[in-house]
Amino acid sequence: MNLLQVLFLALVQQLGSIRGDDTRSRDGAGRIVPQQYRVLFKGHSRVGSCRVKIEQIDRVDGSSIIRYKLMETCWNVEIHVLLGERHLGQSPYRFEGKLYTENCYCPQAPLEDWMEQIGCPSEDVQINSDLIPFRAVNFSSLRPRIIQQYDKPGSVSLCNYVVKDNQIYRTCYGRYTGFKMYMDAILLSLARKTLLPDMELFVNLGDWPLVTKGGHRRTTGPYPIFSWCGSEDTFDIVMPTYDLVEASLEAMSRVSLDMLSVQRKGVPWEEKVPKAFWRGRDACRERLDLVGLSQQHPDLVNASLTNFFFFRDEEKKYGPKVAHISFFDFFDYKYQVNVDGTVAAYRFPYLLGGSSVVFKQASKYYEHFYSKLEQGREYLPLKRDLSDLVENIQRARQQDDEMITVRDNAKAFVDQHLLPRSILCYSGLLFKEYSRNIVSPVQILPGMEQASQPGTSSNCECDSVEGKKHDEL
Repeated sequence: MNLLQVLFLALVQQLGSIRGDDTRSRDGAGRIVPQQYRVLFKGHSRVGSCRVKIEQIDRVDGSSIIRYKLMETCWNVEIHVLLGERHLGQSPYRFEGKLYTENCYCPQAPLEDWMEQIGCPSEDVQINSDLIPFRAVNFSSLRPRIIQQYDKPGSVSLCNYVVKDNQIYRTCYGRYTGFKMYMDAILLSLARKTLLPDMELFVNLGDWPLVTKGGHRRTTGPYPIFSWCGSEDTFDIVMPTYDLVEASLEAMSRVSLDMLSVQRKGVPWEEKVPKAFWRGRDACRERLDLVGLSQQHPDLVNASLTNFFFFRDEEKKYGPKVAHISFFDFFDYKYQVNVDGTVAAYRFPYLLGGSSVVFKQASKYYEHFYSKLEQGREYLPLKRDLSDLVENIQRARQQDDEMITVRDNAKAFVDQHLLPRSILCYSGLLFKEYSRNIVSPVQILPGMEQASQPGTSSNCECDSVEGKKHDEL
Protein backbone atom coordinates (compact mmCIF):
# COMPACT_ATOMS: atom_id res chain seq x y z
CA MET A 1 0.00 0.00 0.00
CA ASN A 2 1.50 3.34 -1.01
CA LEU A 3 1.98 6.30 1.28
CA LEU A 4 -1.02 8.26 -0.01
CA GLN A 5 -3.38 5.41 0.78
CA VAL A 6 -1.83 5.03 4.22
CA LEU A 7 -2.34 8.74 4.90
CA PHE A 8 -5.99 8.59 3.86
CA LEU A 9 -6.77 5.44 5.79
CA ALA A 10 -5.33 6.93 8.94
CA LEU A 11 -7.76 9.81 8.66
CA VAL A 12 -11.03 8.23 7.66
CA GLN A 13 -10.98 4.47 7.65
CA GLN A 14 -13.52 2.65 9.74
CA LEU A 15 -12.04 -0.73 10.44
CA GLY A 16 -14.43 -3.49 10.97
CA SER A 17 -17.92 -3.63 9.83
CA ILE A 18 -17.07 -6.97 11.34
CA ARG A 19 -19.93 -9.17 10.18
CA GLY A 20 -20.96 -12.77 10.23
CA ASP A 21 -23.06 -15.23 12.16
CA ASP A 22 -19.89 -16.83 13.51
CA THR A 23 -19.34 -13.81 15.81
CA ARG A 24 -22.90 -13.62 17.11
CA SER A 25 -24.23 -14.96 20.35
CA ARG A 26 -27.79 -14.69 21.60
CA ASP A 27 -29.51 -14.58 24.95
CA GLY A 28 -32.39 -16.77 26.07
CA ALA A 29 -34.89 -14.56 24.23
CA GLY A 30 -32.97 -14.91 20.97
CA ARG A 31 -31.61 -11.35 21.00
CA ILE A 32 -28.10 -10.69 19.76
CA VAL A 33 -25.67 -10.13 22.62
CA PRO A 34 -23.06 -7.44 21.90
CA GLN A 35 -19.52 -8.71 21.50
CA GLN A 36 -16.50 -6.93 22.90
CA TYR A 37 -13.59 -7.25 20.51
CA ARG A 38 -9.97 -6.84 21.49
CA VAL A 39 -8.17 -4.24 19.42
CA LEU A 40 -4.37 -4.07 19.46
CA PHE A 41 -2.68 -1.14 17.73
CA LYS A 42 0.99 -1.87 17.09
CA GLY A 43 3.44 0.57 15.53
CA HIS A 44 6.26 3.01 16.11
CA SER A 45 6.40 6.75 16.62
CA ARG A 46 9.15 9.23 17.25
CA VAL A 47 8.85 8.67 21.00
CA GLY A 48 8.14 4.94 21.05
CA SER A 49 4.76 3.23 20.69
CA CYS A 50 1.91 5.02 18.93
CA ARG A 51 -0.58 7.13 20.86
CA VAL A 52 -4.01 6.35 19.46
CA LYS A 53 -7.68 6.63 20.43
CA ILE A 54 -9.73 3.53 19.59
CA GLU A 55 -13.51 3.27 19.58
CA GLN A 56 -15.82 0.31 19.09
CA ILE A 57 -19.32 0.97 17.80
CA ASP A 58 -21.76 -1.91 18.25
CA ARG A 59 -24.52 -1.77 15.66
CA VAL A 60 -26.70 -4.29 17.53
CA ASP A 61 -27.23 -6.30 14.32
CA GLY A 62 -24.29 -8.65 14.73
CA SER A 63 -21.79 -6.18 13.26
CA SER A 64 -19.44 -3.68 14.84
CA ILE A 65 -17.27 -0.81 13.66
CA ILE A 66 -13.75 -0.41 15.01
CA ARG A 67 -12.23 2.99 14.31
CA TYR A 68 -9.18 4.89 15.47
CA LYS A 69 -7.74 8.38 15.64
CA LEU A 70 -4.00 8.99 15.71
CA MET A 71 -2.44 11.46 18.12
CA GLU A 72 0.93 11.52 16.29
CA THR A 73 2.63 10.23 13.16
CA CYS A 74 3.15 6.46 13.27
CA TRP A 75 4.75 4.02 10.88
CA ASN A 76 4.65 0.31 10.10
CA VAL A 77 1.33 -0.06 11.86
CA GLU A 78 -0.54 -3.29 12.53
CA ILE A 79 -4.11 -3.33 13.81
CA HIS A 80 -5.32 -6.59 15.32
CA VAL A 81 -9.06 -7.13 15.82
CA LEU A 82 -9.77 -10.27 17.80
CA LEU A 83 -12.63 -12.18 19.33
CA GLY A 84 -10.93 -14.15 22.05
CA GLU A 85 -7.72 -15.25 20.36
CA ARG A 86 -9.20 -15.38 16.85
CA HIS A 87 -8.54 -12.70 14.22
CA LEU A 88 -11.63 -11.30 12.50
CA GLY A 89 -12.06 -10.08 8.96
CA GLN A 90 -8.66 -9.39 7.38
CA SER A 91 -6.97 -8.82 10.73
CA PRO A 92 -4.17 -8.08 11.24
CA TYR A 93 -4.40 -4.95 9.07
CA ARG A 94 -0.88 -3.87 8.07
CA PHE A 95 0.15 -0.43 6.82
CA GLU A 96 3.70 0.02 5.61
CA GLY A 97 5.03 3.54 5.76
CA LYS A 98 3.66 6.50 7.69
CA LEU A 99 0.24 7.31 9.03
CA TYR A 100 -0.32 11.03 9.69
CA THR A 101 -2.69 12.88 11.98
CA GLU A 102 -5.40 15.11 10.52
CA ASN A 103 -3.50 18.32 11.28
CA CYS A 104 -0.27 17.32 9.53
CA TYR A 105 0.39 19.44 6.43
CA CYS A 106 1.85 16.80 4.13
CA PRO A 107 0.48 17.26 0.58
CA GLN A 108 2.14 14.72 -1.68
CA ALA A 109 0.62 14.67 -5.15
CA PRO A 110 -1.70 16.65 -7.42
CA LEU A 111 -5.37 16.24 -6.60
CA GLU A 112 -6.18 14.00 -9.56
CA ASP A 113 -3.36 11.55 -8.74
CA TRP A 114 -4.22 11.52 -5.04
CA MET A 115 -7.87 10.76 -5.76
CA GLU A 116 -6.95 7.91 -8.08
CA GLN A 117 -4.62 6.37 -5.53
CA ILE A 118 -7.19 6.41 -2.73
CA GLY A 119 -9.93 5.01 -4.95
CA CYS A 120 -12.26 8.00 -5.40
CA PRO A 121 -14.88 7.79 -8.17
CA SER A 122 -13.83 9.38 -11.46
CA GLU A 123 -17.19 11.08 -12.00
CA ASP A 124 -20.45 11.90 -10.27
CA VAL A 125 -23.89 12.48 -11.75
CA GLN A 126 -24.67 15.46 -9.50
CA ILE A 127 -21.35 17.17 -10.22
CA ASN A 128 -21.75 16.64 -13.95
CA SER A 129 -25.23 18.14 -13.84
CA ASP A 130 -24.25 21.11 -11.67
CA LEU A 131 -21.34 22.11 -13.90
CA ILE A 132 -23.16 21.97 -17.26
CA PRO A 133 -23.94 25.74 -17.25
CA PHE A 134 -20.35 26.61 -16.30
CA ARG A 135 -18.09 25.26 -19.04
CA ALA A 136 -16.02 28.44 -19.42
CA VAL A 137 -15.87 30.55 -16.25
CA ASN A 138 -14.26 33.96 -16.74
CA PHE A 139 -14.05 35.76 -13.41
CA SER A 140 -12.51 38.84 -15.00
CA SER A 141 -16.03 39.68 -16.16
CA LEU A 142 -18.11 37.63 -13.71
CA ARG A 143 -16.52 38.71 -10.44
CA PRO A 144 -17.68 42.35 -10.39
CA ARG A 145 -21.18 41.34 -11.48
CA ILE A 146 -21.47 38.67 -8.78
CA ILE A 147 -20.33 41.09 -6.10
CA GLN A 148 -22.71 43.78 -7.33
CA GLN A 149 -25.62 41.33 -7.38
CA TYR A 150 -25.02 39.66 -4.01
CA ASP A 151 -23.21 42.17 -1.82
CA LYS A 152 -26.30 42.68 0.34
CA PRO A 153 -25.08 42.66 3.96
CA GLY A 154 -28.54 42.36 5.47
CA SER A 155 -29.69 39.35 3.47
CA VAL A 156 -26.74 37.58 1.81
CA SER A 157 -23.44 36.25 3.15
CA LEU A 158 -20.93 35.32 0.47
CA CYS A 159 -17.20 34.62 0.28
CA ASN A 160 -14.88 34.94 -2.72
CA TYR A 161 -12.17 32.26 -2.37
CA VAL A 162 -8.90 31.87 -4.24
CA VAL A 163 -6.75 28.75 -4.01
CA LYS A 164 -3.24 29.56 -5.22
CA ASP A 165 -0.14 27.38 -4.77
CA ASN A 166 -2.09 25.22 -2.30
CA GLN A 167 -2.80 28.20 -0.03
CA ILE A 168 -6.32 29.46 0.71
CA TYR A 169 -7.38 33.13 0.50
CA ARG A 170 -10.77 34.81 0.79
CA THR A 171 -12.78 38.01 0.92
CA CYS A 172 -16.21 37.79 2.52
CA TYR A 173 -19.28 39.96 2.04
CA GLY A 174 -22.25 40.23 4.39
CA ARG A 175 -23.02 40.86 8.04
CA TYR A 176 -22.85 37.24 9.20
CA THR A 177 -19.88 35.38 7.75
CA GLY A 178 -18.99 33.02 10.59
CA PHE A 179 -19.90 29.97 8.51
CA LYS A 180 -16.79 30.58 6.41
CA MET A 181 -15.06 28.37 8.99
CA TYR A 182 -16.70 25.31 7.40
CA MET A 183 -15.55 26.17 3.88
CA ASP A 184 -12.11 26.95 5.26
CA ALA A 185 -12.11 23.54 6.95
CA ILE A 186 -12.69 21.40 3.85
CA LEU A 187 -10.26 23.38 1.69
CA LEU A 188 -7.54 23.36 4.37
CA SER A 189 -8.07 19.67 5.08
CA LEU A 190 -7.69 18.73 1.42
CA ALA A 191 -4.66 21.01 1.10
CA ARG A 192 -2.97 19.10 3.93
CA LYS A 193 -3.34 15.85 1.98
CA THR A 194 -2.94 16.81 -1.66
CA LEU A 195 -1.96 19.67 -3.98
CA LEU A 196 -5.15 21.49 -4.91
CA PRO A 197 -5.47 23.07 -8.36
CA ASP A 198 -5.40 26.85 -8.57
CA MET A 199 -9.00 28.08 -8.68
CA GLU A 200 -11.37 30.88 -7.76
CA LEU A 201 -14.88 30.35 -6.43
CA PHE A 202 -17.76 32.11 -4.72
CA VAL A 203 -19.38 30.36 -1.75
CA ASN A 204 -22.85 31.10 -0.38
CA LEU A 205 -22.82 30.96 3.44
CA GLY A 206 -26.59 31.18 3.80
CA ASP A 207 -29.37 28.62 3.86
CA TRP A 208 -31.12 29.31 0.57
CA PRO A 209 -29.58 28.70 -2.86
CA LEU A 210 -28.94 32.02 -4.57
CA VAL A 211 -28.86 31.66 -8.36
CA THR A 212 -32.50 31.45 -9.40
CA LYS A 213 -33.49 30.13 -12.80
CA GLY A 214 -35.20 32.52 -15.18
CA GLY A 215 -35.39 36.31 -14.92
CA HIS A 216 -32.52 38.51 -16.07
CA ARG A 217 -30.08 35.60 -15.89
CA ARG A 218 -31.67 34.09 -18.99
CA THR A 219 -29.60 36.60 -21.00
CA THR A 220 -26.62 37.17 -18.70
CA GLY A 221 -26.11 33.51 -17.86
CA PRO A 222 -26.16 31.96 -14.36
CA TYR A 223 -23.41 32.71 -11.87
CA PRO A 224 -21.20 29.85 -10.58
CA ILE A 225 -21.91 29.98 -6.85
CA PHE A 226 -21.31 27.07 -4.49
CA SER A 227 -23.97 26.27 -1.87
CA TRP A 228 -24.61 23.57 0.71
CA CYS A 229 -28.15 23.09 -0.55
CA GLY A 230 -29.54 23.00 -4.07
CA SER A 231 -33.06 23.26 -5.43
CA GLU A 232 -34.98 22.51 -8.58
CA ASP A 233 -35.36 26.21 -9.36
CA THR A 234 -31.72 27.33 -8.88
CA PHE A 235 -28.34 26.81 -10.55
CA ASP A 236 -26.22 26.65 -7.40
CA ILE A 237 -23.33 24.15 -7.41
CA VAL A 238 -23.96 21.83 -4.47
CA MET A 239 -21.30 20.79 -1.94
CA PRO A 240 -21.53 18.44 1.05
CA THR A 241 -23.20 20.39 3.85
CA TYR A 242 -21.21 22.14 6.53
CA ASP A 243 -22.70 19.68 9.00
CA LEU A 244 -21.38 16.64 7.11
CA VAL A 245 -17.99 18.30 6.62
CA GLU A 246 -17.61 18.99 10.32
CA ALA A 247 -18.78 15.49 11.26
CA SER A 248 -16.27 14.00 8.82
CA LEU A 249 -13.28 16.05 9.96
CA GLU A 250 -14.01 16.24 13.69
CA ALA A 251 -15.26 12.71 14.42
CA MET A 252 -13.81 11.29 17.64
CA SER A 253 -12.89 14.87 18.57
CA ARG A 254 -15.14 17.93 18.81
CA VAL A 255 -18.36 16.31 17.56
CA SER A 256 -20.26 13.39 19.07
CA LEU A 257 -22.75 12.87 16.23
CA ASP A 258 -21.20 11.63 12.99
CA MET A 259 -22.03 9.12 10.29
CA LEU A 260 -20.51 6.26 12.27
CA SER A 261 -21.47 7.17 15.83
CA VAL A 262 -25.12 7.43 14.75
CA GLN A 263 -24.96 3.69 14.02
CA ARG A 264 -24.18 2.94 17.65
CA LYS A 265 -26.17 0.31 19.50
CA GLY A 266 -29.72 1.35 20.25
CA VAL A 267 -33.00 -0.32 20.98
CA PRO A 268 -33.39 -3.58 18.97
CA TRP A 269 -35.95 -3.35 16.17
CA GLU A 270 -38.46 -5.62 17.85
CA GLU A 271 -38.39 -3.43 20.97
CA LYS A 272 -38.76 -0.06 19.22
CA VAL A 273 -41.97 1.94 19.57
CA PRO A 274 -44.00 1.37 16.36
CA LYS A 275 -44.66 5.07 15.80
CA ALA A 276 -43.23 7.85 13.64
CA PHE A 277 -41.06 10.30 15.58
CA TRP A 278 -40.03 13.90 15.00
CA ARG A 279 -38.62 16.84 16.96
CA GLY A 280 -37.56 20.27 15.72
CA ARG A 281 -38.38 23.95 15.49
CA ASP A 282 -41.15 25.67 13.54
CA ALA A 283 -39.13 26.38 10.40
CA CYS A 284 -41.98 25.73 7.95
CA ARG A 285 -45.74 25.23 7.84
CA GLU A 286 -45.47 21.48 7.19
CA ARG A 287 -43.74 21.01 10.53
CA LEU A 288 -46.78 22.46 12.26
CA ASP A 289 -48.98 20.20 10.15
CA LEU A 290 -46.93 17.23 11.36
CA VAL A 291 -47.54 18.22 14.97
CA GLY A 292 -51.22 18.51 14.12
CA LEU A 293 -51.19 14.94 12.81
CA SER A 294 -49.55 13.84 16.04
CA GLN A 295 -52.32 15.49 18.03
CA GLN A 296 -54.94 13.69 15.93
CA HIS A 297 -53.15 10.31 15.82
CA PRO A 298 -51.04 9.97 18.98
CA ASP A 299 -51.06 6.19 18.53
CA LEU A 300 -49.15 6.58 15.24
CA VAL A 301 -47.10 9.79 15.48
CA ASN A 302 -45.01 11.40 18.23
CA ALA A 303 -44.13 14.87 16.91
CA SER A 304 -43.52 18.03 18.93
CA LEU A 305 -41.89 21.41 18.45
CA THR A 306 -38.86 22.34 20.53
CA ASN A 307 -39.02 26.05 19.75
CA PHE A 308 -41.38 28.63 18.27
CA PHE A 309 -39.81 31.40 16.20
CA PHE A 310 -41.63 31.78 12.86
CA PHE A 311 -45.13 30.91 14.13
CA ARG A 312 -45.17 32.25 17.68
CA ASP A 313 -48.80 33.28 17.37
CA GLU A 314 -49.76 29.61 16.87
CA GLU A 315 -47.99 28.18 19.91
CA LYS A 316 -51.27 27.72 21.74
CA LYS A 317 -52.56 25.49 18.94
CA TYR A 318 -49.39 23.50 18.24
CA GLY A 319 -47.72 23.60 21.63
CA PRO A 320 -46.66 23.22 24.22
CA LYS A 321 -43.04 23.16 23.09
CA VAL A 322 -40.99 20.34 24.55
CA ALA A 323 -37.40 19.97 25.69
CA HIS A 324 -34.67 18.81 23.34
CA ILE A 325 -33.71 15.16 23.56
CA SER A 326 -30.58 13.38 22.39
CA PHE A 327 -30.59 12.61 18.68
CA PHE A 328 -29.57 9.06 19.54
CA ASP A 329 -32.87 8.65 21.42
CA PHE A 330 -34.82 9.31 18.22
CA PHE A 331 -34.09 5.72 17.27
CA ASP A 332 -36.16 4.32 20.11
CA TYR A 333 -38.90 4.58 17.46
CA LYS A 334 -39.29 2.46 14.33
CA TYR A 335 -40.02 5.34 11.97
CA GLN A 336 -38.48 8.79 11.50
CA VAL A 337 -40.05 11.66 9.56
CA ASN A 338 -37.74 13.94 7.57
CA VAL A 339 -39.41 17.30 6.93
CA ASP A 340 -37.81 20.37 5.36
CA GLY A 341 -36.72 23.24 7.55
CA THR A 342 -35.99 26.53 5.84
CA VAL A 343 -34.35 24.37 3.14
CA ALA A 344 -33.46 20.66 3.10
CA ALA A 345 -33.26 19.18 6.59
CA TYR A 346 -29.57 18.46 7.17
CA ARG A 347 -30.45 15.72 9.66
CA PHE A 348 -31.43 13.44 6.77
CA PRO A 349 -28.03 11.68 6.42
CA TYR A 350 -28.01 10.87 10.12
CA LEU A 351 -31.56 9.52 9.99
CA LEU A 352 -30.52 7.23 7.14
CA GLY A 353 -27.56 6.02 9.18
CA GLY A 354 -29.61 5.22 12.26
CA SER A 355 -31.61 2.11 13.04
CA SER A 356 -35.07 3.33 12.03
CA VAL A 357 -36.93 3.61 8.72
CA VAL A 358 -37.10 7.12 7.27
CA PHE A 359 -40.18 8.72 5.75
CA LYS A 360 -39.08 11.67 3.60
CA GLN A 361 -41.27 14.57 2.55
CA ALA A 362 -41.26 15.52 -1.14
CA SER A 363 -39.17 18.65 -1.62
CA LYS A 364 -37.60 20.87 -4.25
CA TYR A 365 -34.49 21.13 -2.06
CA TYR A 366 -31.67 18.61 -2.09
CA GLU A 367 -28.23 17.83 -0.71
CA HIS A 368 -25.32 16.59 -2.79
CA PHE A 369 -26.21 12.88 -2.49
CA TYR A 370 -29.98 12.87 -3.08
CA SER A 371 -29.66 11.97 -6.78
CA LYS A 372 -28.16 8.60 -5.80
CA LEU A 373 -31.04 7.64 -3.51
CA GLU A 374 -33.90 5.43 -4.66
CA GLN A 375 -37.25 6.04 -3.01
CA GLY A 376 -38.84 2.89 -1.69
CA ARG A 377 -35.42 1.30 -1.37
CA GLU A 378 -33.50 3.49 1.11
CA TYR A 379 -36.41 5.63 2.32
CA LEU A 380 -40.18 5.87 1.99
CA PRO A 381 -41.60 8.93 0.17
CA LEU A 382 -44.30 11.23 1.50
CA LYS A 383 -46.37 13.89 -0.22
CA ARG A 384 -45.34 17.48 0.32
CA ASP A 385 -48.36 18.17 2.55
CA LEU A 386 -47.82 14.92 4.55
CA SER A 387 -51.41 13.91 3.84
CA ASP A 388 -50.35 10.29 3.26
CA LEU A 389 -48.26 9.91 6.43
CA VAL A 390 -50.88 8.12 8.52
CA GLU A 391 -51.65 5.70 5.69
CA ASN A 392 -47.95 4.97 5.20
CA ILE A 393 -47.34 4.30 8.89
CA GLN A 394 -50.26 1.89 8.99
CA ARG A 395 -48.89 0.08 5.94
CA ALA A 396 -45.38 -0.04 7.42
CA ARG A 397 -46.70 -1.68 10.58
CA GLN A 398 -48.09 -4.50 8.45
CA GLN A 399 -44.83 -4.97 6.52
CA ASP A 400 -42.25 -5.30 9.25
CA ASP A 401 -39.82 -7.49 7.31
CA GLU A 402 -39.88 -5.09 4.36
CA MET A 403 -39.19 -2.19 6.71
CA ILE A 404 -36.10 -3.93 8.09
CA THR A 405 -34.87 -4.29 4.50
CA VAL A 406 -35.39 -0.56 3.84
CA ARG A 407 -33.50 0.28 7.03
CA ASP A 408 -30.62 -2.00 6.06
CA ASN A 409 -30.52 -0.55 2.53
CA ALA A 410 -30.24 2.93 4.03
CA LYS A 411 -27.31 1.85 6.20
CA ALA A 412 -25.59 0.32 3.17
CA PHE A 413 -26.11 3.58 1.26
CA VAL A 414 -24.53 5.54 4.11
CA ASP A 415 -21.53 3.22 4.18
CA GLN A 416 -21.04 3.66 0.44
CA HIS A 417 -21.73 7.37 -0.01
CA LEU A 418 -21.66 9.34 3.26
CA LEU A 419 -18.66 8.27 5.33
CA PRO A 420 -15.72 10.70 5.62
CA ARG A 421 -13.87 9.17 2.68
CA SER A 422 -16.85 9.83 0.39
CA ILE A 423 -17.19 13.42 1.62
CA LEU A 424 -13.53 14.13 0.86
CA CYS A 425 -13.75 12.33 -2.48
CA TYR A 426 -16.85 14.25 -3.55
CA SER A 427 -15.31 17.57 -2.55
CA GLY A 428 -12.06 16.75 -4.32
CA LEU A 429 -13.81 15.64 -7.50
CA LEU A 430 -16.00 18.74 -7.50
CA PHE A 431 -13.02 21.08 -7.18
CA LYS A 432 -11.02 19.15 -9.78
CA GLU A 433 -13.77 19.28 -12.41
CA TYR A 434 -14.75 22.86 -11.61
CA SER A 435 -11.17 24.17 -11.75
CA ARG A 436 -10.82 22.86 -15.30
CA ASN A 437 -13.62 25.17 -16.40
CA ILE A 438 -11.95 28.39 -15.22
CA VAL A 439 -10.55 30.33 -18.19
CA SER A 440 -9.49 33.53 -16.39
CA PRO A 441 -6.15 33.90 -14.57
CA VAL A 442 -6.25 32.75 -10.94
CA GLN A 443 -4.73 35.52 -8.85
CA ILE A 444 -4.71 36.51 -5.18
CA LEU A 445 -6.88 39.62 -5.16
CA PRO A 446 -6.12 42.83 -3.23
CA GLY A 447 -7.41 42.77 0.34
CA MET A 448 -7.84 39.01 0.54
CA GLU A 449 -7.22 37.35 3.91
CA GLN A 450 -5.33 34.06 4.10
CA ALA A 451 -7.05 31.13 5.80
CA SER A 452 -4.21 29.61 7.78
CA GLN A 453 -3.56 25.97 8.50
CA PRO A 454 -3.93 24.92 12.14
CA GLY A 455 -0.73 24.51 14.09
CA THR A 456 1.08 21.33 13.09
CA SER A 457 3.12 19.15 15.37
CA SER A 458 6.85 18.81 14.89
CA ASN A 459 6.16 15.07 14.97
CA CYS A 460 4.53 15.10 11.52
CA GLU A 461 7.80 14.19 9.78
CA CYS A 462 6.39 14.60 6.30
CA ASP A 463 8.08 12.82 3.43
CA SER A 464 6.78 15.24 0.81
CA VAL A 465 8.71 18.26 -0.38
CA GLU A 466 5.66 20.49 0.04
CA GLY A 467 5.20 19.41 3.63
CA LYS A 468 8.85 19.96 4.52
CA LYS A 469 8.83 23.45 3.04
CA HIS A 470 5.73 24.36 5.04
CA ASP A 471 7.06 22.97 8.30
CA GLU A 472 10.21 25.06 7.97
CA LEU A 473 8.30 28.35 7.72
